[in-house]
Amino acid sequence: MKTWFITAEERQALKRAIKLLALKPTTLFLACFLGVAGLGASIALGATAAWLIARASQMPPVLYLEVAVVSVRFFGISKAVFRYLERLASHKLGVSGMTTLRTNLYKTLSHSDTARIASLRRGDILDRMGTDVDNIGDFVVKSLLPAMVATIVGIITVIGISLVDWRAGVFLALGLLLSGVVGPLFTIRSTRIAQRRETESRSHISEVAMTIVDGAAQITVDGQTQQVLAGLSDLEDQLYEAKDATAKPAAWAAAIDMFGMLMSVIMAAYFGIFAVNQQSIPEVMLAVLALTPLSAFEGTAQLGSAAQQLVISATSALRIINMLPPEEQVKADEESEKILTGNLQATGPSILEAKDLAIGWPGGPVVAAGINLRLAPGDHLAIVGQSGIGKTTLLYTLSGLLKPVSGSVKIDGVDISSLPRTQAAASFVITPEDAHIFETSILENLRVANGQLSVSESEELLKEAGLGQWLSSLPDGIETELGSGATTISGGERRRILLARALAAKAPLLALDEPGEHLDPETADALLRDLLSAGSSEHQRGVILVTHRLTPLDQADRVFIMDKPHGSPDEPATFVAQGTHRELLESHQGYAWSLRQEQVDVF
Repeated sequence: MKTWFITAEERQALKRAIKLLALKPTTLFLACFLGVAGLGASIALGATAAWLIARASQMPPVLYLEVAVVSVRFFGISKAVFRYLERLASHKLGVSGMTTLRTNLYKTLSHSDTARIASLRRGDILDRMGTDVDNIGDFVVKSLLPAMVATIVGIITVIGISLVDWRAGVFLALGLLLSGVVGPLFTIRSTRIAQRRETESRSHISEVAMTIVDGAAQITVDGQTQQVLAGLSDLEDQLYEAKDATAKPAAWAAAIDMFGMLMSVIMAAYFGIFAVNQQSIPEVMLAVLALTPLSAFEGTAQLGSAAQQLVISATSALRIINMLPPEEQVKADEESEKILTGNLQATGPSILEAKDLAIGWPGGPVVAAGINLRLAPGDHLAIVGQSGIGKTTLLYTLSGLLKPVSGSVKIDGVDISSLPRTQAAASFVITPEDAHIFETSILENLRVANGQLSVSESEELLKEAGLGQWLSSLPDGIETELGSGATTISGGERRRILLARALAAKAPLLALDEPGEHLDPETADALLRDLLSAGSSEHQRGVILVTHRLTPLDQADRVFIMDKPHGSPDEPATFVAQGTHRELLESHQGYAWSLRQEQVDVF
């Protein structure tokens, strides 16, 4: 089924996205007023110039023309001034709106299920938060404001022409409708096809680009560089073809605009001649009737590109809103957060308890079941097991990012998944394996977890994380700039900065996923030992970490071995054994064998 306009779903998405822009009515009104003033000055300039030329041809005394001459100069200057001011106001409106939209998106995503975000590709998320947000801002500047200005000025111009000759006003109105409605309607239909292809190509390009950036070394080793670049080149060609397709409807819109303008001018001249012959209007008004429509169509000339932007923005709005939970859920969560935040009171140290817990991703199989554990400040727990067994999924469930399939995870007796995100994070903070180091200073990287962190507090956290000597060796100290993705520091330094960030949150319970991954054994063991003793003196913290390294687990209070009890690949995993490091060495052959292998690898 062909869609000649935006769908109801796109309309609702665009409406919600515009609401998230939080546009200021005063700025919107100012931009619209300046746009109307600029276009109105252009039309007034055309009408006044037409009257001046016609009246001058009658060779009256020069003084009779002075007002018209001054008016032409005034309208000519004010046209440029108003348009410049309108550009400033509209771009300020759009840019501030995009900033607010991104802020509101991140805020709204905090109410979203982790599974919803995890199901999206990294490049796709980047594209939605980048280009799609820009397209929503462009809707205000390139679509909404031009449509408002063209409508207001068109109505005023038709009324003005109708006061001179109502028949010319009718045909001017028909011409403006043809140029401002029919042309853009064809533009929308054609743009939809091109936009669909462009969106798909752009998304694939972002995905491939992220793959190249993140896996450059592996791609080079595998000898796939030329193949990947060739695929990227094909995607870019598809994108250019899609953009070329959008140029065709713009040409059709221009042609229809020209036809509407030509019809209006011819009919205005035709009826104007009759009016002059019937002496119902002065002779000089014939030029005004014939030439004014030329300026009136300046507004509708922009509606072809405005229609294209409408389709682009509607598609982008749908992609953005599909990333978010329903609006009703966000409102309900915000209300619940206010109620819970008001009712929650400090009841002592946070204690996390998981009972008969079964975990898994929404729509997927049960990954693990029968999980029972307790974590309190001062406890140091470790979870070990083979890759893919469900350890990371367990941490996400314990932290409230994923809802349990069955069983419960409670913190201080309250279901953690029902807590406001800020409240849950204040008690239990998780640092995933691929946590990001931002391209900014060390201080600002720590402030990701606590925006109120002072310089002295940051330095103390880095010392606690084992980076005191390293920090003192840096010329700029805590203000040292880090490269994106931690490219300017070693793996051990990156992991310890992430530890300091986790400690900055001041949560009594910490969860860390594979903190020693990609580090040499000696560095990994030293880091894990520090983690298992983190905050054990001044600030009591409970630590639960997932790791493959067993050597430093003699510092853990308790170690949980996660595996499939009967070795069947279809059954859920569980804790097949637990105890202290020494107890597991004596009672679990697999644990003892793995530890011996680590020691052999070291020597």
